[in-house]
Amino acid sequence: MAKPAECAASGNLISIEEDALIAASRKGELQAFNSLVLRYQGIVYNLAYRMLNDGETAADVAQDTFMSALKGINGFRGGSFKAWILRITSNACYDRLRQRQRHPTSSLDALVDDVESPTEFADPDAGPEEIALRRELMAHIRDGLLCLPAEQRLAVVLSDVQGLSYEEIAQVANCSLGTVKSRLARGRARMRDHLMRRGELLPSRYRHDVEG
Repeated sequence: MAKPAECAASGNLISIEEDALIAASRKGELQAFNSLVLRYQGIVYNLAYRMLNDGETAADVAQDTFMSALKGINGFRGGSFKAWILRITSNACYDRLRQRQRHPTSSLDALVDDVESPTEFADPDAGPEEIALRRELMAHIRDGLLCLPAEQRLAVVLSDVQGLSYEEIAQVANCSLGTVKSRLARGRARMRDHLMRRGELLPSRYRHDVEG
């Protein structure tokens, strides 16, 4: 196991490398910016997918995010680049959600039936029945996320899926820490109630998370 000092040193090296890539990107070096894209494309797509629950639209949002980041990189003033790039992503997602409200083109059922979920509960020893139940559970989780107000959905995904700190979420959502905590509490409560109504789908090792 890596010692704390070793982990800190590794984190510092990553930060220094990222700072160098950002500086080079500001000078117009596309190779450096492409390295940033490779570093963050997974979490950008993941956030867009969970906000919109549509693989094709999430890919479009990811592309728009990096195009906007490339154009606006000189406006990055330091701090967490991850929070900065995810803020661009979240704004793009809000734009798509507003477009859906104005011009609805698909039903909620169609969105929930999207099978391009980026992650599932990993268990290589699962049998066919458990795999089927797991897929049904993941659809139910996606359904629950879609039922949350967009601000609560963003907070829950950033915290509970992507592991961002409250401070980073506040930067992404452009709000106070108190607002982040409020949105998380309300979003988690709604998700817990939603999942408890279908608790039989949860594998036993996860049920304590919604029964407590």
